[in-house]
Amino acid sequence: MAPHDAVEVITAKRDKGELSDSQIDWVIAAYTRGDVADEQMSSLAMSILLNGMVPREIARWTAAMIASGERMDFSALSRPTADKHSTGGVGDKITLPLAPLVAACGVAVPQLSGRGLGHTGGTLDKLESIPGWRATLSNEEMFAQLESVGAVICAAGDGLAPADKKLYALRDVTGTVEAIPLIASSIMSKKIAEGTGALVLDVKVGTGAFMKDVARARELAETMVGLGTNAGVNTVALLTDMNTPLGLTAGNAIEVVESIEVLQGGGPADVVELTLALAREMLTAAGVTDVDPAGKLADGSAMDVWRAMINAQGGDPEAALPVARESHVVTSPSTGTLTRLDAMAVGLAAWRLGAGRARKEDPVQAGAGVVWHARPGDRVTQGEPLFTLLTDEPERFDRALESLESGFDIGEGTFTAPDLIIDRID
Repeated sequence: MAPHDAVEVITAKRDKGELSDSQIDWVIAAYTRGDVADEQMSSLAMSILLNGMVPREIARWTAAMIASGERMDFSALSRPTADKHSTGGVGDKITLPLAPLVAACGVAVPQLSGRGLGHTGGTLDKLESIPGWRATLSNEEMFAQLESVGAVICAAGDGLAPADKKLYALRDVTGTVEAIPLIASSIMSKKIAEGTGALVLDVKVGTGAFMKDVARARELAETMVGLGTNAGVNTVALLTDMNTPLGLTAGNAIEVVESIEVLQGGGPADVVELTLALAREMLTAAGVTDVDPAGKLADGSAMDVWRAMINAQGGDPEAALPVARESHVVTSPSTGTLTRLDAMAVGLAAWRLGAGRARKEDPVQAGAGVVWHARPGDRVTQGEPLFTLLTDEPERFDRALESLESGFDIGEGTFTAPDLIIDRID
């Protein structure tokens, strides 16, 4: 006979009680096995959303999710490991230049990434726009590539925190995505099971982020840093601004192009700033303090690692990237200073153009997305291009234009850009 039953665990949390370690261990294991039904787990997830969890419960919940699958171990590698996780934003292509950059500085980067859902783009979707590149690697292939190239960006295998995979899909359709204990345990169970020695979290705040206000973002960051630290992973978090989208592009292939510009020593200033800030945090957390990553962008060594990394996964780093069949230019309605460019509006437009997906099984267009020709603070001239919209299906333009209509302001006077990095939590 089972030590617990689902209704007992649900009612305990429904009535604002704390779940015991054995209740948590049992419910996660039973749900992973299929002995606890989806409707029971959604009821528990809603109770957690409404009533919260204390740190002990969150830590135990995370540990139970890790225990549902395998754990990887990179201790046999010839160099230390560090990984980065972003909570998701618009134009957030940072992983692409960051992984090869950190590898060029002597730290291996096992970057298990995901696909996009809704208005936030997925790293794997971006890389899959490169002809031949594949996201799925065996653990053996991943280890070999980390040893030879130093960086790998790939899909998480099914063996890693399977409880999370199941629970993630459920949260998505039951209105329980926002629960901080569930977000923190979802992210950290995968990252701890992945076996990285150091972890830097990029917690986005603002209109285009999952966390709209700084207080909730800080609570999430502190929760995740605590979970990582307790599990023996050197963990630090940066809170970064996501009211304005990053760089000048949101899409798949177009974000790869922008990432390559950064690796060639150019690219938009904000993308370079955040890439270098996260690289420095990853290197420090992994114990490497004598290398300046900016030099590795300048001398081409990060670009060399990028080419090797793409090659190793079957991609052709020199191949032409897909280009959307149709484009539509939006011109500036007036002359002045661009004072606001809303990340959510841009992300929604890119999604409606076909760059993202509404359901996990939906395909994405490699060439679709939005290019903006000015950033907040720039002067714009009436009649000059402000946005270029890209898609293979021209019937998508109208909905995308609707989402951009109220997504920007043009005014007079000076504009002071907010700090990209709001806070650091360790």
